[in-house]
Amino acid sequence: MTDVNQEDVNHALEVLGLTLPVTPETLARTRRVLLYTWNPARYSNLTNNPKKYMQAYKKAEEMTKLIEAACTLLSAVLTTDEA
Repeated sequence: MTDVNQEDVNHALEVLGLTLPVTPETLARTRRVLLYTWNPARYSNLTNNPKKYMQAYKKAEEMTKLIEAACTLLSAVLTTDEA
């Protein structure tokens, strides 16, 4: 993995709404809750307006990718710290 600086870790914590110290269990629980909240399929019955639906769907897709990236980064940092 490339070098991870403190700014990247802070941004990942901010995205997930966590503060240090972070345990693997807390990270997994937060990931599960946020992915449920931002699941793009949840927006299917939100509105009958296709334009608003697609905006919400794209925002949910972006958030899902951001959450996954933040969890991957923090998992790598946690694994490195524990080793």
